[in-house]
Amino acid sequence: MATDDDERSPFTRPGFIAAALVVVLVVVLGIVLVVVNASDEDDPGPTPTSSGTSAAPTTEPTAVAGGESVCGLDGEVLTGTVTAAPEAEWKFQGTIGYPTSSTYGPGDTSPEGVRSCFQHSPTGALFMAANAVAQGSDPSTSAQWAEQAVAEGRYRDQLLGQVSGGSSSEGTRLSIAGFRILNYDGETARVDLGTKVSSGGQNVTMSAVYELVWQGGDWKISSDVQAPIDAASIPDLAGYITWGE
Repeated sequence: MATDDDERSPFTRPGFIAAALVVVLVVVLGIVLVVVNASDEDDPGPTPTSSGTSAAPTTEPTAVAGGESVCGLDGEVLTGTVTAAPEAEWKFQGTIGYPTSSTYGPGDTSPEGVRSCFQHSPTGALFMAANAVAQGSDPSTSAQWAEQAVAEGRYRDQLLGQVSGGSSSEGTRLSIAGFRILNYDGETARVDLGTKVSSGGQNVTMSAVYELVWQGGDWKISSDVQAPIDAASIPDLAGYITWGE
């Protein structure tokens, strides 16, 4: 018989919230419990979000609006949103598809295969978050990716300390299925990615909200909040703009 600890959603545990920086941990550690909890209820609803903040960061922004792209991508846009699925060439890192574009990025790839440099625009922020899903979920590159992708800020060391290269997503499939831009002001962006996850014959729809900041000429994961990636299961993708490989 399951204990109260077993029944509690993994998204409410402090250690798991910090580990959500690497999306694969949400998949590997959370998928089974999420499915079991949903099947035990007559009217399954979304699993409660993590106890990390889901509101826009309240700390002072770590970058000023404006500033050249670190790799020279033009087309800076400091206000607005994304109302339709942008064109993209979808490639794969392992089994996870990620978007690429000569306009929106990534504009640079390191010798280790870490992709960076995204347009300073709402669409560039979307492309950064979508690439983060694939790069953060690959144990062979997650540590190197996090080192360059996490912005300078008060929780940077804590967040980097949660990243491990030893996780594995074998037997699990994750794909981006939609998005919503929750907030964008040129300095920060909140991007909500809807994903489809399958593992062990079970399927779950999930939301992952990325808190981003423009810093050093690129979009980065904010480290001014303790949980810059807030993940939860959701019943469906209503309200999301369909987008994916």
